[in-house]
Amino acid sequence: MNIIMVSGGVRSGKSAYAEKLVEKLVNEQASVSPPTKVLYVATGMRSDGEMDTRIEAHQQRRPESWDTLEAPNELSADPYKDYDIVLVDTLTAWIGNQLFVVPEERIRDRDITESILMRIHAYIDELKQLKLHSLIIVTDEVGWGGIAMSPLGRWFQDVIGEANQLLAASADEVFAVISGLPWRLKG
Repeated sequence: MNIIMVSGGVRSGKSAYAEKLVEKLVNEQASVSPPTKVLYVATGMRSDGEMDTRIEAHQQRRPESWDTLEAPNELSADPYKDYDIVLVDTLTAWIGNQLFVVPEERIRDRDITESILMRIHAYIDELKQLKLHSLIIVTDEVGWGGIAMSPLGRWFQDVIGEANQLLAASADEVFAVISGLPWRLKG
């Protein structure tokens, strides 16, 4: 299986690029029978009108032939087994969902950080055992912006930075998307 990481800043075009990668892989497999099965794993959570609009825009871009699994809180490779290509969008949203429920007095708790990173490490190990053709994981590059103003924001950046490093080390290919343009970093 080929693990592909697509990173970039907010609104950089990383999700659209990842979707194009999936379409390219599907087209390459077009002569294979049965047809290539694609699963889109959505980790975003509806929290307000703006988030609803973002989620709906992503839904409208996806082909109807792709299946969707909403997984805002639990990352598990088990549901991916019956698919050829899986697109996870995004690791960042999943991490945010984990951190935003932490009580204020536990922000920056090293045990919570370690627990989240251990879950990501276990998830990556699970992924490596799959017999998929390709798995694409989208994540935000939080290291290019300024340092967040709040303790929760800084913790969020730190956890994502560590998680992205774990993912990049395990990925076969890594792309950074800047202003809609992909830049191959690995593979």
